[in-house]
Amino acid sequence: MSAGETGGGAQVKSAVRTVELLEYFAGRPGMHSLASVQEAVGYPKSSLYMLLRTLVELGWVETDATGTRYGIGVRALLVGTSYIDGDEVVAAARPTLDRLSDDTTETIHLARLDGTNVVYLATRQSQHYLRPFTRVGRRLPAHSTSLGKALLSTYTDEQVRKMLPETLPALTENTITDREKLIEELHQVRDQGFAVDREENTLGLRCFGVAIPYRTPARDAISCSVPVARLTPAHEQMVKDALFDARDRLTLATRRL
Repeated sequence: MSAGETGGGAQVKSAVRTVELLEYFAGRPGMHSLASVQEAVGYPKSSLYMLLRTLVELGWVETDATGTRYGIGVRALLVGTSYIDGDEVVAAARPTLDRLSDDTTETIHLARLDGTNVVYLATRQSQHYLRPFTRVGRRLPAHSTSLGKALLSTYTDEQVRKMLPETLPALTENTITDREKLIEELHQVRDQGFAVDREENTLGLRCFGVAIPYRTPARDAISCSVPVARLTPAHEQMVKDALFDARDRLTLATRRL
């Protein structure tokens, strides 16, 4: 192997480690010691330290006043924001999300499937005082959210079995943790056209979600979250009708992209 080939391999390895390190910090808010980071990622401490120092100098990682603890840097925010700002679906969805928020007065989300998780791309907060908070960029397991279930329902049963483990993590006592039971519910989601999160992600909160079928399987979905204390049968039907209307309008908007 030539020196150039060796260098190329080393660069790829370094790039992989850099991405893994940034994803580690992104998934664990706050500051972390070198020892805790090294234990989690498993890189040699000397090379990890050099990589961290490089990322600090470039602004991707920050340190505390002692210079011994590390966390995600501001450049990660800038890149994440540019992804949202440049996404055509997010731009096309803004009028629909605004109208859906006005029609329901509840919290509205647009999210995208990323592996076995959903990532929140846009949010409209509830007009009521008691409201859930989900920030843009947050990742949640697809199996515990109405958004994720709506998106998973656009895959075949076998595809879902390949995507998800047999036992799924529980976020609340109501989370479906058996893959086959989840697949049974996905059959119902396909038939009725919407998915329901029955306090499976946050206790006291019920969410309704629909996939946006501008591609197959679907990649994006919208949802409406309502505190169970305020949810009546009439309000629930209104939310579902508004979601179907928003889905149809957003489907038309995204087909022009």
